Amino acid sequence: MPDKRYRVGRLSQEIQREVDDILLKRVRDPRVQGITITGVDVTGDLQQATIFYSLLSDKASDGQKAQTGLEKATGLIRSELGSRLNIFKTPELIFERDRSVQYGSRIDQLINEMHKRD
Repeated sequence: MPDKRYRVGRLSQEIQREVDDILLKRVRDPRVQGITITGVDVTGDLQQATIFYSLLSDKASDGQKAQTGLEKATGLIRSELGSRLNIFKTPELIFERDRSVQYGSRIDQLINEMHKRD
Protein backbone atom coordinates (compact mmCIF):
# COMPACT_ATOMS: atom_id res chain seq x y z
CA MET A 1 0.00 0.00 0.00
CA PRO A 2 1.47 3.40 -0.97
CA ASP A 3 2.47 5.89 1.70
CA LYS A 4 -0.43 8.21 2.55
CA ARG A 5 1.79 11.35 2.40
CA TYR A 6 2.79 10.35 -1.12
CA ARG A 7 -0.88 10.10 -2.16
CA VAL A 8 -1.71 13.48 -0.62
CA GLY A 9 1.33 15.09 -2.28
CA ARG A 10 0.57 13.54 -5.65
CA LEU A 11 -3.09 14.55 -5.43
CA SER A 12 -2.08 18.13 -4.51
CA GLN A 13 0.12 18.34 -7.61
CA GLU A 14 -2.59 16.89 -9.85
CA ILE A 15 -5.22 19.28 -8.48
CA GLN A 16 -2.87 22.25 -8.99
CA ARG A 17 -2.16 21.27 -12.59
CA GLU A 18 -5.80 20.52 -13.43
CA VAL A 19 -7.29 23.63 -11.75
CA ASP A 20 -4.76 25.79 -13.63
CA ASP A 21 -5.88 24.15 -16.87
CA ILE A 22 -9.60 24.42 -16.02
CA LEU A 23 -9.26 28.13 -15.20
CA LEU A 24 -7.47 28.69 -18.48
CA LYS A 25 -9.72 26.66 -20.77
CA ARG A 26 -13.15 26.16 -19.14
CA VAL A 27 -13.94 29.12 -16.86
CA ARG A 28 -15.05 32.08 -18.95
CA ASP A 29 -15.43 34.53 -16.04
CA PRO A 30 -13.17 37.59 -16.66
CA ARG A 31 -12.72 37.97 -12.88
CA VAL A 32 -10.49 34.87 -12.79
CA GLN A 33 -8.19 35.86 -15.65
CA GLY A 34 -4.62 36.46 -14.57
CA ILE A 35 -4.88 34.09 -11.62
CA THR A 36 -2.00 31.70 -11.01
CA ILE A 37 -2.44 28.64 -8.80
CA THR A 38 0.58 28.64 -6.45
CA GLY A 39 -0.14 25.59 -4.32
CA VAL A 40 -2.68 23.13 -2.98
CA ASP A 41 -3.04 21.72 0.54
CA VAL A 42 -5.07 18.51 0.71
CA THR A 43 -6.22 17.18 4.08
CA GLY A 44 -4.96 13.73 5.11
CA ASP A 45 -8.42 12.20 4.56
CA LEU A 46 -8.51 13.73 1.03
CA GLN A 47 -11.87 15.38 1.79
CA GLN A 48 -10.80 19.01 1.42
CA ALA A 49 -8.37 20.93 -0.76
CA THR A 50 -7.30 24.51 -0.10
CA ILE A 51 -6.15 26.03 -3.36
CA PHE A 52 -3.80 29.00 -3.06
CA TYR A 53 -3.64 31.55 -5.86
CA SER A 54 -1.83 34.76 -6.71
CA LEU A 55 -3.02 37.69 -8.73
CA LEU A 56 -1.03 40.07 -10.91
CA SER A 57 -2.93 43.07 -9.55
CA ASP A 58 -2.31 44.49 -6.07
CA LYS A 59 -5.64 46.32 -5.98
CA ALA A 60 -7.93 45.12 -3.20
CA SER A 61 -10.98 45.42 -5.47
CA ASP A 62 -9.38 43.05 -8.02
CA GLY A 63 -8.58 40.60 -5.23
CA GLN A 64 -12.20 40.64 -4.08
CA LYS A 65 -13.49 40.21 -7.65
CA ALA A 66 -11.13 37.28 -8.22
CA GLN A 67 -12.23 35.61 -4.97
CA THR A 68 -15.90 36.07 -5.93
CA GLY A 69 -15.24 34.70 -9.43
CA LEU A 70 -13.48 31.64 -8.02
CA GLU A 71 -16.27 31.00 -5.52
CA LYS A 72 -18.83 31.26 -8.33
CA ALA A 73 -16.82 28.81 -10.48
CA THR A 74 -16.15 26.30 -7.66
CA GLY A 75 -18.98 23.95 -8.72
CA LEU A 76 -17.77 23.81 -12.33
CA ILE A 77 -14.14 23.39 -11.25
CA ARG A 78 -15.02 20.61 -8.79
CA SER A 79 -17.15 18.66 -11.28
CA GLU A 80 -14.46 19.06 -13.96
CA LEU A 81 -11.84 17.82 -11.46
CA GLY A 82 -14.08 14.85 -10.65
CA SER A 83 -14.05 13.73 -14.27
CA ARG A 84 -10.30 14.29 -14.70
CA LEU A 85 -8.92 12.80 -11.46
CA ASN A 86 -8.95 9.08 -10.77
CA ILE A 87 -10.25 9.30 -7.19
CA PHE A 88 -13.31 7.99 -5.40
CA LYS A 89 -14.57 11.34 -4.06
CA THR A 90 -13.57 14.80 -5.27
CA PRO A 91 -12.49 16.96 -2.32
CA GLU A 92 -14.36 20.10 -1.28
CA LEU A 93 -12.51 23.13 -2.70
CA ILE A 94 -11.56 26.27 -0.81
CA PHE A 95 -9.80 29.11 -2.63
CA GLU A 96 -7.42 31.31 -0.66
CA ARG A 97 -5.23 34.15 -1.85
CA ASP A 98 -1.52 33.39 -1.46
CA ARG A 99 -0.18 36.32 0.55
CA SER A 100 3.45 35.15 0.33
CA VAL A 101 3.68 36.36 -3.29
CA GLN A 102 2.48 39.84 -2.29
CA TYR A 103 4.84 39.83 0.68
CA GLY A 104 7.81 38.89 -1.52
CA SER A 105 6.95 41.64 -4.01
CA ARG A 106 6.77 44.20 -1.19
CA ILE A 107 10.19 43.11 0.12
CA ASP A 108 11.64 43.47 -3.41
CA GLN A 109 10.11 46.93 -3.68
CA LEU A 110 11.61 48.03 -0.33
CA ILE A 111 15.06 46.69 -1.28
CA ASN A 112 14.93 48.54 -4.62
CA GLU A 113 13.96 51.77 -2.85
CA MET A 114 16.92 51.38 -0.46
CA HIS A 115 19.32 50.89 -3.39
CA LYS A 116 18.00 54.02 -5.10
CA ARG A 117 18.74 56.10 -1.99
CA ASP A 118 22.37 54.90 -1.77
